[in-house]
Amino acid sequence: MTTAWQEFRSGVADGLPLQLGIVPFGAAFGILGVESGLTAYQTFFMSSLLFAGTSQIIFAQLIALATPVLILLGSVAALNARHLLYSASVSEYLRDKPLRWRILLAYLLTDEAFAVSILRYQNKPASPFMHYHLFGSGLLLWSVWQFSTLLGVLAGAAIPESLALGFVIPLIFMAIVLPLIKSRVEVATICASTACVFAFAHLPYNLWLLIAAIAGICAGALTAKFYGEAS
Repeated sequence: MTTAWQEFRSGVADGLPLQLGIVPFGAAFGILGVESGLTAYQTFFMSSLLFAGTSQIIFAQLIALATPVLILLGSVAALNARHLLYSASVSEYLRDKPLRWRILLAYLLTDEAFAVSILRYQNKPASPFMHYHLFGSGLLLWSVWQFSTLLGVLAGAAIPESLALGFVIPLIFMAIVLPLIKSRVEVATICASTACVFAFAHLPYNLWLLIAAIAGICAGALTAKFYGEAS
């Protein structure tokens, strides 16, 4: 049986390869946040309070466009709706943990932390300390995200635009999502949302994001109902 420390170290080790993409991702947000009109303090502490990388990017972009509040909140909420699915998936393995642990792990549950920890939960024997795996992967990402945001805020002006840091964001998500595609539901979700991205990319205020998120959820739900699949 693994110990708490072994699970924690395993979570950190499993999450390390993804941090190579998180640093430029966080730096890109730090630069964008300041350029969008947020102060350096607002940009940095958004990474601590909100701690939702892509949502922070979208929030900063919409703030810069003076987007109406309802559209801004709707876009961010739709994008973060995926965390409900993450929570449902990991709750099967963590529902017996004390409330303090569930609150902490909910805060640390991000795309990357979920991607590495759900594989551990599904593919390795259960352990009384396996919540430490998510704690390790999530805490690692949180620490690197704070550092990289600060790096972007402080050194943004010195980073040449030719590096195209923003391009790393979709690459990170492709690396996370592609290995997890295992069923018709996931394929339908991705196809529907991708089609909407291209079809509605011309809309203002990043409305394509809201439409793509809703379309993906609906396509996945309908596919699951039609084929009787749970995932």
